[in-house]
Amino acid sequence: MTANGPVRAERVVTSGTFSLDGETFDVDNNVWLIGDDAEVLIVDAAHDAPAIQAATAARRVTAVVCTHGHDDHIGAAVELAGLTGAPVLLHPADRELWSAVHPDRKPDGDLTDGQSLEVAGVSVRVVHTPGHTWGSCSLHVPFLDAVFTGDTLFHGGPGATGRSYSDRPTIETSIRKRLLVLPAGTVVHTGHGQDTTIGAERANVPHA
Repeated sequence: MTANGPVRAERVVTSGTFSLDGETFDVDNNVWLIGDDAEVLIVDAAHDAPAIQAATAARRVTAVVCTHGHDDHIGAAVELAGLTGAPVLLHPADRELWSAVHPDRKPDGDLTDGQSLEVAGVSVRVVHTPGHTWGSCSLHVPFLDAVFTGDTLFHGGPGATGRSYSDRPTIETSIRKRLLVLPAGTVVHTGHGQDTTIGAERANVPHA
């Protein structure tokens, strides 16, 4: 609890498409707001910038953090930055994916492994978890006993790796070495679908 209410994670579901390698799919995305009644950090900029801005309820937005560079996670980033005045952050290994969607505008800053972002008085730690894309990152928030995994880890196991810029052994290594080492009760807030926990997913990730 802060002077501005409890620090919490809020889910906003947006709908649109995901396109890569010449194919397009309809998708629903989880956008996450981390913060309190005064300020929030936005995790992923999926599809609908006005809807995401409305969910902030006029709170100050400290950053728009893109967990990776697929178009369904960055498509609304430039518009959302314009609406909120917040910087857009992305791991540099996904700049090529970003440029395919936003050729005339670069992200405002880089995500780096071990980086600490602050919002509402709590630390959000960047964990580089390549595999779904080379620049995929997760966000660990110890205060909330939660990790935001984008498309790296889902209810049921690792994210997809059947397309360009991805690799199955790499994502499995990332999950084993960077995520499954977190406490078993850590809540996993995913980029699509339902939440899970680190403990529940340990049986769903192949051992080395």
